[in-house]
Amino acid sequence: MPIHGILSFDKPVGVTSRDAVDRVQTWFRGVHCGHAGTLDPLAQGVLLIALGKATRLIEEYQELTKTYRARLQLGLYSTTDDAEGEKTPVPDVTPPALDRVLATLARFVGEIEQVPPAYSAVRAGRHRAYALARSGQMPALTPRRVRIEAIECLNYCYPSLEIEVRCGKGTYIRSLARDLGQALGCGAYLDELTRTRIGPFVRDRAVRWDDSAERARAALVPVAVGLPYPTIHVGEADLLRLSRGQAISPTLNGGPSEAAGLSSQQGKVLVLPAGQTLESTRLVILARWDAGRRALQPDKVLELD
Repeated sequence: MPIHGILSFDKPVGVTSRDAVDRVQTWFRGVHCGHAGTLDPLAQGVLLIALGKATRLIEEYQELTKTYRARLQLGLYSTTDDAEGEKTPVPDVTPPALDRVLATLARFVGEIEQVPPAYSAVRAGRHRAYALARSGQMPALTPRRVRIEAIECLNYCYPSLEIEVRCGKGTYIRSLARDLGQALGCGAYLDELTRTRIGPFVRDRAVRWDDSAERARAALVPVAVGLPYPTIHVGEADLLRLSRGQAISPTLNGGPSEAAGLSSQQGKVLVLPAGQTLESTRLVILARWDAGRRALQPDKVLELD
């Protein structure tokens, strides 16, 4: 049977996201693979790797909420906003009290504007920001809107601050460290970072670099599991029309609860054949629900046979 699915990989420090994909391909030879969002070489933890036709859904997996544990060092700035850069101490710093640190952290929760790090893969015009920064040019980066759902202080003993951050797509923890240091007036950079969770995928269950191919194959998760969209079931006639690119006004096969849930949606919906589950289905259709027209328009169709 063809191999399609998602693998949760525990990336070690010092390894690039591309290195992780190459490692996975030694376990699944001949299978197309790609990672759903990068993790810096200095960071460790969960990296989702899509295999087979799941690679068509990479941008959907990137929408999953992520959880990080980070250790920050206060009292200094870094040229890269992390431990790799050149450090500059802030003179005459008065260590901020815990209550001030907590109050300042709270200001970063919600929808915020965040400027990516100068040493990042974000494009600045025709070039990557890190390429310009390494050549001595300061890239002009515009703020981006990101979502931070929660920040918890785990431990604070100046100059070390440990936090847990739950956030959405595109959030840079390095930028959060830099901006926190600026807000406190003492400077800060990211010293260590671990991604502990992406959606339902947790680090404790992720495969590791030295695991066997058998362990990796056993850990492969079906394509539809973990996608951050509501699920509905429809009959064969509706499935056929969707698979041909036609919009439908669906006859739901999941009962009143599915109908009620769909009526309140406006956006993407995961469509499955009647009687199939996320784990068992060999047909995955991602569609857009228009509540006004009460119609589903197919977006992506994956036949996994």
